Amino acid sequence: MKTLWNKEQEIDFFTSSLNVTTPEKLFYQSNNNKFIAYWPKDYKGEKSTLQSRNAFIGDYTEKWCGGLLKDFAKKINAHIVQDVICEEIELTRQSPADVALCKTKDTIQKPEDILLIFEVKMSVVWNWELKKENLICLGDYSTHKGTPGLLRSDTMLKAIGKSINIRISDYKAAKIPIIILGNTPIQNSYYGKVDHLKKCGIIQGFWSVNPKPLENDDTLKNTKAFGFHRFDSYDTLEKELDKLLKEDREFFSSMQTKGELGRIIEIANKETSYEKKAEKFLELIRK
Repeated sequence: MKTLWNKEQEIDFFTSSLNVTTPEKLFYQSNNNKFIAYWPKDYKGEKSTLQSRNAFIGDYTEKWCGGLLKDFAKKINAHIVQDVICEEIELTRQSPADVALCKTKDTIQKPEDILLIFEVKMSVVWNWELKKENLICLGDYSTHKGTPGLLRSDTMLKAIGKSINIRISDYKAAKIPIIILGNTPIQNSYYGKVDHLKKCGIIQGFWSVNPKPLENDDTLKNTKAFGFHRFDSYDTLEKELDKLLKEDREFFSSMQTKGELGRIIEIANKETSYEKKAEKFLELIRK
């Protein structure tokens, strides 16, 4: 059984990263020479800003998510591919898809071969102290001054911006679901926004794969319209992925006069089935 994000993943991240870099690149150094992942809330000493860890945790979490989704991909005869490029839908070398579920193993993909796009927005959640090559957990994110993962407004805005860029790039992106994968809850100021993004079809969900980010408190399970959803087991994650891929949905957006919209609906309504009505509506609204 695959496990979702927990403390063991963070221990593995630091342990593996320390094989290729120094503690100064991964930890803050306090005024009493302690190496800590975040400044504790009761810390009174001088503070610095640590940017060097971002590249390491970004690379680690993208690979970890790829590994998490690999078995599901095999079940449906697909492949998990990192850093996917598809110029037609604005997935460039400078801004590729972090992880994608594809029909082929190629890094450069055609839109019709991309089944699902994952944007990974994960970070270190707990606070850690490196003490004589041992990692000691100092507490969850409620005990430190850092704002990890999807709790950061700039992280949310980057994910939304990239998803919109893909959606409006070409009609070939209309059938591809986009999921933002995180390991924290979201701020309550984004509850309505993520639900609206899901209802509009821009993003199919902000999904957290960290079942227990707080030690002694429960966190948001899902928003009202499931724009955000926290998964507590791998099985439920796999079921939701399976459901998402079986739904034949298509994104559309337009701003028409009511008269023009009524004309389009009237013409589409002459078709003989729901599917053909939908196809005609999409054809007309995109002219």
